Amino acid sequence: MTADSIQTYFPSLSDLQKEQFEALYSLYVDWNVKINVISRKDIDNLYEHHVLHSLAIAKAISFRPDTRILDFGTGGGFPGIPLAILFPDCEFKLIDGTGKKIRVAQEVSQAINLQNCHPEHLRGEDEKGQYDFVVSRAVMPLPDLVKIVRKNITREQKNSLPNGLLCLKGGDLQAETKPFRNIVDITDISSFFHEEWFKHKYIIYLPL
Repeated sequence: MTADSIQTYFPSLSDLQKEQFEALYSLYVDWNVKINVISRKDIDNLYEHHVLHSLAIAKAISFRPDTRILDFGTGGGFPGIPLAILFPDCEFKLIDGTGKKIRVAQEVSQAINLQNCHPEHLRGEDEKGQYDFVVSRAVMPLPDLVKIVRKNITREQKNSLPNGLLCLKGGDLQAETKPFRNIVDITDISSFFHEEWFKHKYIIYLPL
């Protein structure tokens, strides 16, 4: 899969967004040699396994302008950087407890001049800001994540979905979603993207 494949699912990209997505491959290949943020075997699948996977969240919700989003445990910038490219009128803060990973996110976002993306070396427990949504990608079990981020969700509503948590996860989610079974919403990503890899990959939405 190449950067052009993103347009199959997101046909309204501007020229700038196309350029930014296009630039990601060489930037991540280059940085991955210095700081291993993506498995060496997986770097060739950057657009499918990392960029498009991150953008699955945009199929669950189209963030309205001025929405504030916290990417918890972003690693090298996923899902935050692809989402920040797609939603230039929203503000994204990307945090991770591992300094060298967040450096990659900082360098990549600067290289593509991503003005609405703010990566910071910070543990989730120490993040005090208020956000409309928290996004994450397989960082920790859902109950543990909810305990940490509940404090960061603002009460003021501005989107079609109530404020809360949007997680990308795979596999059997029964145990970790059980405490929230009355309110959790689980969407199969393969209902949006036809690539085989997205089978048994899910978006978990939890209003908080």
